[in-house]
Order: sequence, then C-alpha cells, then structure tokens
Amino acid sequence: MGQKVNPIGFRLAVTKDWRSKWYATGKDYATKLHEDLKIRKFIKDFTAKLNSDLKGATPAISRITIERAWNSVRVTIATARPGLVIGPKGKNIEEMTAALAKLCGGAQVKLDIMEIRQPELDAQLVAENIATQLERRVSFRRAMKRAVQVAMDFGAEGIRVRCAGRLGGADIARAEQYREGKVPLQTLRAPIDYGFAEARTLYGVIGVKCWINKRPELAGSAPSGRNNRPQRQRRDRGERRDA
Repeated sequence: MGQKVNPIGFRLAVTKDWRSKWYATGKDYATKLHEDLKIRKFIKDFTAKLNSDLKGATPAISRITIERAWNSVRVTIATARPGLVIGPKGKNIEEMTAALAKLCGGAQVKLDIMEIRQPELDAQLVAENIATQLERRVSFRRAMKRAVQVAMDFGAEGIRVRCAGRLGGADIARAEQYREGKVPLQTLRAPIDYGFAEARTLYGVIGVKCWINKRPELAGSAPSGRNNRPQRQRRDRGERRDA
C-alpha cells in the first residue's frame, strides 16, 4: 500500500519555506525546538478558548512561523480572521505576548498577524472547515463535495480531499476521497498546499486530509533555492554519424 510523503516537507526550499527559522547547536537546539512546540501549543489553546467564548466563531489559524535572533523571538500568525485574534483594542495580542515572553524565558517577543486573503484556497483551513462540519453532524460527502467545488470556483488548479474513519457512524472504518483537476504530488515545482485536521465525532476520530494545487499566480513567489538557479542549456550535437 503506497504511502504519501508530506508535500510541504517534500518541497522545502523549492516552493515552500521553513516554519521555524533559527540556528542552534548541541543542547541549545533541543531547548529551542521544545520552546517552538510550546509556543505553537499555547497559541492554539489560547485561540481555542477564544472560540468557546465567541460561541463558534473560529479564529481560522493556518500556520505559525517562528523566527529567532540573539535574544528576541518573532512569531507570525497567519489567520483568515485577524480581528478575532487581535481582539478589542489589541487585548488578545497583549495577553499572548506577555505569556509567550514568560514561556521563552524573558526573551523579547514580537507578535505579528498576517491575514489570509483567500481561506477557500488554504488547505489547512479547508481541512479544519470539513472537520468542524463533521463534528456538527453534516454529511461527510456533502462537506467534501462542497469544499472541492468552492476551491475550484476560486481558481484552484486542482484539489483532493480525503476522509478516513467511521464515516457516517459505520461499524467498519474506511476512507473516501474526492478530487478534481490536477494534483501532481511528484512535481516539485507544483505549488501544492497540504492540510490535516481531526474531527472528534460521537463514533470516534475522523482524519481529514486536503491537497490543493494553486495556480502559480495565486501561490506567490517561491523561496530562494534550487527553483531559482539558472537552467543549463542543452547543446545541439548535430546528427549522429554512422560508424
């Protein structure tokens, strides 16, 4: 049975960039790595609490990027609803910044919010949206078909959605998927976005995976790396001579 590599890690330095940007050696590396995990967990828990307070209005966080300098940490939150994350008069940002500074051992923390203009083409947000619908007992086929149709209407080159688990409360777990357009997983230059979410239903956990192939003009510029190197020109050797 074929296994699929994570499309984001597969395309690092080609069309994708790292989500943790810093350098460390020895034990310092392990310390900073665990710090990154704690930072991401804290932000997700904090925004989940906002979700319960706002009665279902999710902050829709796609990714969290962490950059480090000597004694400073810069955290960038990409979200489709920046107003909910910032809070009234920046209250939520101030609370998160103070808590993160304590978490990072007193380092100077700067928190940036980046708005996602088209959440319909963000694979992580699409997967979380489908998972939320499954938790609200919406038919999994209906949720998947709608996500595929909306993404194609917004200009995606292709999309694939897969749900696995006790679908519809079935006794035996299975997987179903829908795809439309082109999703070339082996083409490194293809701007494939990938997202994963879990729906905690009455019958158990259902995993939701989403792959979206964005058009080049929608994907933005690629990071500096192999993709930007000059291509070698092929020489014309002429016709082959018979021996």
